[in-house]
Amino acid sequence: MIGSSIRIGAVALIALLTSTPQTRTLCDGFLPPNDLKIPIGTMDDKGITKEQFDKVMDQVERVYAPIVQAHGGELVVERAWEDSTVNAYARQSGNKFIIHMYGGLARHESITQDGMALVACHEIGHHIGGFPKKSWASNEGQADYYANLKCLRRLFADAGSQEFTRMSGSDPIAEKTCAQSFKEPAEQAACVRGSMAGYSVSALFRALRNEDKDPRFDTPDPKVVARTYDAHPGTQCRMDTYYQGSLCAKAVSEDVSFSDPNKGTCTLSQGFTSGIRPFCWYKPQASEGAPETATPIGAAPVEPSAALSTLQGPELWRGL
Repeated sequence: MIGSSIRIGAVALIALLTSTPQTRTLCDGFLPPNDLKIPIGTMDDKGITKEQFDKVMDQVERVYAPIVQAHGGELVVERAWEDSTVNAYARQSGNKFIIHMYGGLARHESITQDGMALVACHEIGHHIGGFPKKSWASNEGQADYYANLKCLRRLFADAGSQEFTRMSGSDPIAEKTCAQSFKEPAEQAACVRGSMAGYSVSALFRALRNEDKDPRFDTPDPKVVARTYDAHPGTQCRMDTYYQGSLCAKAVSEDVSFSDPNKGTCTLSQGFTSGIRPFCWYKPQASEGAPETATPIGAAPVEPSAALSTLQGPELWRGL
């Protein structure tokens, strides 16, 4: 009897272990490790409201649930409004493609509804954003690129996003270049809107890194990496990536690939001169062509400002 009980218990344990979904969390995220918190109702609570936050998440679920399903997953948007962490992250558990969105981030003064939509799109990009990958997920730069290349365009094309809060005004350089990339007024407007969403979120990077210089659309990061950099690029480089994702004139309906870097994207080999993944984090594959005058200067962008160390804490940032 004892032997039988042991065998039954072992079988039950094996069944439990084999039926538990594998959970995979992307540990590198939108921001480097730090312990910034913005609780509800504090003097730093200057971002969007809970109602506005929920409207963004509702829109993301409505538009992207069927797209994620087509990729073999179930989109799960975890809304941690009460949590003061200024962050978001992506993880997978079985076939559940999870994006975890913190209220602390939504309460940061740089965040509009358009900015929050970009963050959610970045996290979705880790799941289905295509090449290049780090472990199971699209790497940080590609998640940024996908956010504007595909995800924001789909969200902005839906009527539910028309009343989202956004930065007042726009940038004349973004307006001019978007008009050069797209013929249709609606596409031009979406390009400018996505570019400005990237600009607004970049203000958060600059503030956390205690940088004095604002990123600009006409001052792209000149660095050229010797190999693709998987972690967080610098502030200007990240904004360049959002901007180029917005400028890429490939059809939104043409999906990206985890193996072919040309599919659904803009590359030199396809005749594009704008909308290309920035070389400050991305090393093109041979099939994509390469910049004729590029001189690799190293494998990674400049490290974040030393001032960032004052913000570091025991908690690990994830996903953003």
